[in-house]
Amino acid sequence: MGPRGSALICGYTNYHKLVEESLAELKKKEDCLLCPTGFSANMAVMTALGSISSLLAVGRKPTKDERIAIFSDALNHASIIDGIRLVERQQEAVSFVYKHCDMSHLDFLLSSCSIEKKVVVTDSLFSMDGDFAPLPKLVELRRKYGFLLVIDDAHGTLICGDNGGGAPELFECENEIDICVGTLSKAAGCMGGFVACSTRWKRLIQSRGRSFIFSTALPVPVVASVHAALHVSRKEHWRRSLVWRHVQYFASLTKLDITSPIISIVVGSEEAALRAGRHMLRSGFHVTPIRPPTVPPNSCRLRITLSASHSSDDIKRLVDALAPWLPDKHAKQSFPIGGAEQSFTVSSKL
Repeated sequence: MGPRGSALICGYTNYHKLVEESLAELKKKEDCLLCPTGFSANMAVMTALGSISSLLAVGRKPTKDERIAIFSDALNHASIIDGIRLVERQQEAVSFVYKHCDMSHLDFLLSSCSIEKKVVVTDSLFSMDGDFAPLPKLVELRRKYGFLLVIDDAHGTLICGDNGGGAPELFECENEIDICVGTLSKAAGCMGGFVACSTRWKRLIQSRGRSFIFSTALPVPVVASVHAALHVSRKEHWRRSLVWRHVQYFASLTKLDITSPIISIVVGSEEAALRAGRHMLRSGFHVTPIRPPTVPPNSCRLRITLSASHSSDDIKRLVDALAPWLPDKHAKQSFPIGGAEQSFTVSSKL
């Protein structure tokens, strides 16, 4: 099962190469790098970006103006946050947190920053709230400030776009994304992570991304299953279409304003979320309650993910079981802000 070594030593095979080529084609990028997990992929990208300032400083600690300025959405995934924290602790980067999907705040932070090398990193589809990053507006800011745009398309890959190319395909901005990180444990149904980018960026991440360098490579049977999953995604477009029909059906039954297959029903306290989770399990649905530290206190929630394996009848019964926690069907639902935003002072560093 195991390759017995890292990809740089003995863990890289023709199967790994085939999957990298397939993912690069899917993401409309020159190249791709497979990683053991999506978490390690984000960590590798962040540490590789941070290393640029050290490489240019040649044997000394970079000054503050020589470091990389990283601008991160307040609700980004923990793997992005941990990667930024690491490079900041190594005095290779300075981080700024902008309010969730707030392009005016990001614009202000960018215009106020004197550091030359700037990176903006964001989830494309946020895992705990189910909303999309405003990619078209991010592209406008990229053209204005010339920063490197990095997205984590973990929840968009194979789900969004006619070809499953993810959120960049959906918003028609694939050429404007410099580095696209993703996972193979969501829509692909397998295991692993990837970084789709140019060959030059791939070489840097291979040589400076510590979580890639020092991790055992993905096992060949897993990589072969990823290759099969990508083939299925290319051939069976109906699966993707069915997911979005389920989203529309769920919205029509609940009158909720949802935009993706990730649906959060905020219930409040941990006790309330646990009670709701037990009720759903007794009703025949595995809907795990989400609690701190994944979300802030008192914004615990039931997180639902719709898939092509569900039926319309499944969704109808799910909505019936969720009835105690759904808002009045004639009232507009107001979701509290979830994720990491309330864990940080927005004007401070990560």
